[in-house]
Amino acid sequence: MSSQSSPLDAYDKSIMREIQRDSSPSIETLAERVHLSRNACWRRLKRLEEEGFIKARVALADPVKLNLELTVFIAVRTSRHEADWAERFHAAVQDIPELVGAYRTAGEIDYILHARVPNVAAYDRLYKKLTARIEMQDVSASFVMEEIKEVTALPLDFI
Repeated sequence: MSSQSSPLDAYDKSIMREIQRDSSPSIETLAERVHLSRNACWRRLKRLEEEGFIKARVALADPVKLNLELTVFIAVRTSRHEADWAERFHAAVQDIPELVGAYRTAGEIDYILHARVPNVAAYDRLYKKLTARIEMQDVSASFVMEEIKEVTALPLDFI
């Protein structure tokens, strides 16, 4: 067990919990919620941003309202592991807005891609766009039937 103390104290974690739930309240409201003065809360919030604990404050859009009802996880296998192929793959993934997540993985699957599209026909267009941009050994898709849990707030118990 590490004896190193956490870089975040209870107040910092309270601020992190609150803004992960909703980053829109004023500094006065946030300070009240975490039981700090306005200035102390503002200083801590700025420090959390400067030190990179807070990467950005964003609005979460409703995918249904944006006609992006279908969530797809795409498993990619490649027989190519050269740096130039990886660079082209990364560029292709970055250029396709329907891909909202991309992960290099260990095991049988080399990459998992997370896509949001309106329907299966839109996924087919995405598939054709992706396979036209870069050669892959195998591509398979899993369509989400039910979203059981999806959160944006990260747990703070490990720091």
